[in-house]
Amino acid sequence: MATKNEEILRKPDWLKIKLNTNKNYTGLKKMMREKNLHTVCEEAKCPNIHECWGERRTATFMILGAVCTRACRFCAVKTGLPNELDWDEPNRVAESVELMNLKHVVITAVARDDLKDGGSAVYAETVRKVREKNPFTTIEVLPSDMGGEYDSLKTLMDAKPDILNHNIETVERLTPRVRAKAKYHRTLEFLQRSKEMYPEIPTKSSLMVGLGETVEEIHQTMDDLRAHDVDIMTIGQYLQPSRKHLKVQKYYTPLEFGKLRKVAMEKGFKHCQAGPMVRSSYHADEQVNEAAKARQAKGDELLKGE
Repeated sequence: MATKNEEILRKPDWLKIKLNTNKNYTGLKKMMREKNLHTVCEEAKCPNIHECWGERRTATFMILGAVCTRACRFCAVKTGLPNELDWDEPNRVAESVELMNLKHVVITAVARDDLKDGGSAVYAETVRKVREKNPFTTIEVLPSDMGGEYDSLKTLMDAKPDILNHNIETVERLTPRVRAKAKYHRTLEFLQRSKEMYPEIPTKSSLMVGLGETVEEIHQTMDDLRAHDVDIMTIGQYLQPSRKHLKVQKYYTPLEFGKLRKVAMEKGFKHCQAGPMVRSSYHADEQVNEAAKARQAKGDELLKGE
C-alpha cells in the first residue's frame, strides 16, 4: 500500500527554481511592505518571483485586500471574510508603479463576492490612477468573474486597460472540482463580453495542466477560447502549493509544452506562452499589442531625452 509521501509525484529537474535575492528583489519587497500593498507573486507563492522581482523588476499587484471570498482548490491565497475597501489603495499602487519605473504592470485582485460590484469601482480607479501617474506604462488587468455581472465588467473595461486577462484555469470537466463558485461557460462569456465592449483591447486566458485533464480536453479548451475571440493564451504546470490543495496528477515535459504551444498557434491565437514555469502574468510585458508597444516606445524616448 502506498504511503502519503509515495502518492505525491516527485518534481522533475526542469522545475528547479533559480533564487535571486539581489537588491532589486529586497528593494521591491521592502517597498511593498512600506506601501501596505499585496502582490499575487507572494500570496499565491508564484515560482517565478525571484526572476520577476530580481531580474525583470516586474510585479503583479493584488488589490482589494489579501483575503479572497472563494476557496479554489489550486490556489494559495487566503480565504475568509475580507476587510473594508481601501480607497487609497489605487494611489499607493500608482505611486509604486512610478517608483519602480515599470513599462508594464499587471493588476489582479481577490474575488470579492461580498461586494455588489465585485470590487470593480476600486479596480477601475486603480487603472485610472496608474495611467494618470504613468502615462507610458501599459496596464494588464486580471479580474475575477465578478459574479458574471455585466455592469461590473463594463465599469472595469471603461477604464480602458491595455489587456483584459481572465483565466479559464482548467478544462470544463474539472472546473467544478478545481474552481470554487466559478463556472466554465461564465468565464468564456466574461471574455467575449469584454471583447464586444472594446474590440481593440486584447483578451487573454491561462490554463493549468497536470490536474488530470486529457490532451483532447486541452485542445477543446483552446477551441472554446478561440470561439469566444480570445487573443492570447498561456499554459503552465500546476504545482501543489500545500498538502491541503489538489495533488499533481502529471508533470508535463518541456517538449509536451512546446507541442501545446504549436497547436495553440495553429488554432489562431496571436500569442501563446507555454512551459512548466509559465504563469498567467509571466513575461506579460512581451504580450502587449502594437498600440501599447508604441506608447512604451514613446516613454523610452522621453526618458532618453531627459
